Amino acid sequence: MTAGPRDAVLLDETALDAAACLFRGFGDPSRLTILRHLALGEHRVVDLTEHLGLAQSTVSQHLACLRDCGLVRSRREGRASVFTLAHPEALTDLLGAAERLLARTGDAVTLCPASGAAATHAGATAS
Repeated sequence: MTAGPRDAVLLDETALDAAACLFRGFGDPSRLTILRHLALGEHRVVDLTEHLGLAQSTVSQHLACLRDCGLVRSRREGRASVFTLAHPEALTDLLGAAERLLARTGDAVTLCPASGAAATHAGATAS
């Protein structure tokens, strides 16, 4: 079996590392919630803080992570920073694909001993 051009992209170590970094950026439920809110339109930090019920510093940290990953953009509006999705169509497509995949895997992802809910909670308590 010979590898075609598509296989070369899938096997490229740099691309795999970048994909792993991207998915780590999605690895926190609060960041996913922020992205979902931003999919509805731009938000100020104070708006997101109110919607999420999180501390302003926590929301700001998550937004900084998402901005550093190139997933969100910010602009100044007076004293406030207003955040928007950097690539709304691509992000909507990716999150939709994730939802379809999760629907097909059922509880398998959540129950996975290595990365499921129990592993995530065990890692949080071990820290």
